[in-house]
Amino acid sequence: MRISMQENEESKYKIIVVDDESGIIDSLSVFLRKSGYTLVGVTNPLEAIERVKKEHFDLMLLDFIMSPIHGDKVVEEIRKFNQELYILLLTGHKDLAPPLETIKRLDIQGYCEKSDKFDQLLLLIESAIKSIEQMNIIKSINSQLTQSKEMLEKAYLESIETLRYTVEAKDTYTRGHSDRVSEYAILIGKKMGLSEDELRTLRIGGLFHDIGKIGIPDTILLKEQKLTDQEYSEIKNHPAIGVHILSNATIFSNIIPIVHYHHERYDGKGYPARLAGKTIPFYARIVAVADAFDAMTSKRAYRNALPLEVVIKELEEGSGTQFDPKIIEVFLDILKNEYSSIEAIQEKYNYIRSVFTN
Repeated sequence: MRISMQENEESKYKIIVVDDESGIIDSLSVFLRKSGYTLVGVTNPLEAIERVKKEHFDLMLLDFIMSPIHGDKVVEEIRKFNQELYILLLTGHKDLAPPLETIKRLDIQGYCEKSDKFDQLLLLIESAIKSIEQMNIIKSINSQLTQSKEMLEKAYLESIETLRYTVEAKDTYTRGHSDRVSEYAILIGKKMGLSEDELRTLRIGGLFHDIGKIGIPDTILLKEQKLTDQEYSEIKNHPAIGVHILSNATIFSNIIPIVHYHHERYDGKGYPARLAGKTIPFYARIVAVADAFDAMTSKRAYRNALPLEVVIKELEEGSGTQFDPKIIEVFLDILKNEYSSIEAIQEKYNYIRSVFTN
């Protein structure tokens, strides 16, 4: 049986009271309506479950000992489809309350003994409403963040893209490098069965892996002769600089390991942390292979691009020492059997480079 209560126009929150004694519902109705709350009363716990399925309630006041099922079974059913409903359990006597473990397991927010005086219950309800208000505020903020996330992310990406182009504009021979590394990494990732979200992380990480070079002096970055030990030490700082640039934006948290560790070696002799084997983040291991391939196949001021057979030999020799052998196996399969996809990437960015340099 359902007992309808007149809704108070000023109340923003709806309470459902479930008790198989209609007298209890009547008493609570008079008391809580005076306090400004909107109530619906239900005497059948099975009907209450169906009502919660179809209608929004903020708070449930639920009797524990009922027929045909007790309150804990009601909560168990409701939690299968509603995790947000705030539930206060009512008991005729504290000795009749369910064990604390049950209350925790079913996510019951509190319980109160029934009494002719409702002061304690009103305090619990007021506390519950405050909690519900905070939950609603957080839900509203999360909703706004979700709606604006794409715009925020786009703004961040555009800002970092500007820095990336600044780095590549310093050296015409490296223009397009990050784009190619990103696309080579995607080829490997697809071959290894990565999800769309994982490929997206890999793509952005590849694009920004060298962003830290913005902090390397041009005299070192563009030097055609062999670098001194001091100059090489400066170059080795670019992963840390990149991490620093990206660390203030949470949207880049997934790609920071790529930026930080793409110069680590599988044998532990890389930099900056001398990580080895699978302690090197997986995406960073993929980008390391793509990065090395692009370095070998790009024309530089001090040498021409290396022939493909030489590059393949270098990759094979680096398997297990410089590179993850599984990733090398996958990439060599691409080079030997799907080389047209590599050529398409090279042609695309060589054309872009020629547009900028002519």
